[in-house]
Amino acid sequence: MATGQAPGNPIPAMRTYPPVEHPVVVIGPQYLAQYPVDLGVNSDFKVSDINGTLIFQVKSKLLSLRRRFLKDAAGNTLVNLRHKIRTMHGRWEAFRGESKEQSDLIFTAKKSKLFQFKTELDVFLGNNKGEVPDFKVKEGNSESSCSILLGDSNTMLAQVHGRHTLAIMPNVDYAFIVAHQVVILDEINADDYGDAAINSFIDGFHYQKFA
Repeated sequence: MATGQAPGNPIPAMRTYPPVEHPVVVIGPQYLAQYPVDLGVNSDFKVSDINGTLIFQVKSKLLSLRRRFLKDAAGNTLVNLRHKIRTMHGRWEAFRGESKEQSDLIFTAKKSKLFQFKTELDVFLGNNKGEVPDFKVKEGNSESSCSILLGDSNTMLAQVHGRHTLAIMPNVDYAFIVAHQVVILDEINADDYGDAAINSFIDGFHYQKFA
């Protein structure tokens, strides 16, 4: 019996999610860990682990408001993400390195519905030409929380808590989670709700610019 637990008083059940049966690799197998990974994002949009070690950083080129670059700790560009203008569902495309070639397309993300009260995204891998998404992003009870699921299942890949923390499940590509969760979702929220909402969502985060 747990300390302080009254006799006969049931302990609330823990909500569980099906484990990831196979490793989820999108950007690269070097970004897999066999244990849960917690990453934090600071006000300079630098992504660090629980020990404060820099893992990733997100930047944008000067005068390029619709293009983001996910870089590793050494400054190497892993992914560049760009917004497709004139698309009704706010489509973003992610390419390997600094390429813009379709052969280097890693994934696309778009709003599941044109009008929605809570953000929900469909994420398609580059070779998926169908209508069934490979991943789903669903906003939680507040704009500062969301879940990333495997396809249309309830298999949890990662969660965002309190605007600052990414909790990523074992054997899930954490570079991919950072790329589409931290970069794309806040931009789509900005498109939907304006500057006030994005400021609320990212709690004062800002992108560093470089020439």
